[in-house]
Amino acid sequence: MPAFRYTALDSAGHVQRGVMEAISEAAVIERLQRQGQIPMRAEPAGRGNFLGELMSMEFGRGKDLSRQDVTNVTRELATMLSAGQDLDRALRFIVDTSPSPRQKLVMDRIRTKVRGGSALAVAIGQEPKSFSKLYVGLVRAGEAGGTLAETLDHLSALLERERQLVSTVQSAMIYPALLSIAAVGSIVLLLTVVLPQFVPMFEESGAEIPLSTQLMIGLGHIVAVAGPWFIVALFLFILGFRQALKRPSVRERVDLFLLHVPIYGKLARVTLAARFCRTLGTLLQNGVPLITALGIVKDALGNQAALTAIEKASNSAKGGAGLSRPLADADIFPLRTIHLLRLGEETAQLAPMALRAAEIHEEETRLTVQRLVALLVPVITIVMGAAVAAIVGSLLTAMLSLNDLAAG
Repeated sequence: MPAFRYTALDSAGHVQRGVMEAISEAAVIERLQRQGQIPMRAEPAGRGNFLGELMSMEFGRGKDLSRQDVTNVTRELATMLSAGQDLDRALRFIVDTSPSPRQKLVMDRIRTKVRGGSALAVAIGQEPKSFSKLYVGLVRAGEAGGTLAETLDHLSALLERERQLVSTVQSAMIYPALLSIAAVGSIVLLLTVVLPQFVPMFEESGAEIPLSTQLMIGLGHIVAVAGPWFIVALFLFILGFRQALKRPSVRERVDLFLLHVPIYGKLARVTLAARFCRTLGTLLQNGVPLITALGIVKDALGNQAALTAIEKASNSAKGGAGLSRPLADADIFPLRTIHLLRLGEETAQLAPMALRAAEIHEEETRLTVQRLVALLVPVITIVMGAAVAAIVGSLLTAMLSLNDLAAG
């Protein structure tokens, strides 16, 4: 049975650390809760060795916190404050128990600013590469309303939901992506390495090569000669395209086009709706005014077309015309999103309805990804099989023609 290191608070508020054998991290947390302790962290005990450290390293992040780091810090802060600890002691605990030098450095800077008299929202606002404007806005609202612990708890749930949503899509696409790479690699190998080995034999025989075999040989020659140049051209195109996307007008047209691409567009719209509703509902639930919440939400979506739609909706809301109608006119979000938001406005329950819409869209995203993967895998397999069969078939046809010539 694997061992897990844990950190928890006992009934007196003291930090307890230890190692426990269990089948999973969830089992460790459940056992600690039965013992009357408040779990703070549970991770495999093997994380302390060199291999564990290597597996948990994140390259290219420099001195910023990763999304998972921010989620863990938020959950721990919420737990400490809910247990009656003051903010300084909670921050000191996080600094002392930080699993990485990067996290320790960032959290120590924040604690120093808080000890110097700054509000927590101001301190984390000076770490923009680690904490988003959404995060800062929620913390500021929690401090103003005296509900920082509850706000951080809601925020940790929001971050975990977003992580799960992104992880669901990314994890589901790993297998189709690897299968596609294997398929393309196999076809290129057959065209550029295997098939050319038979060309000298065909030429020496003097036999007429079948048209299908000539086409495959020509295609292999094109791939071998033009393939590297194609890769270079594709790389340059991607660089130029990324530069063009930095212009808001170009980015908006591209984002709008992608949202209406068959199959992918539906998934993108549902995913965008889930993130919008979850973020908006969480902000409103924590007392952030609607106009302010919409201004924060824009920075959390990462879609220029949606940003423009939300700006129009914000201007409409300022004039008292409501939120749902301009969003419907923009044709960005699914109709279900619009109907649920309209119902929330009509019943003065916009925050609960937005969160309910987020749950529906998150589940829809999960099911859509599952169906898409279930469809992609056999399609890729069939296409790969057909391509390999065409190459091998053309080769066999040529071989048979040589046999006929020899027999004659």
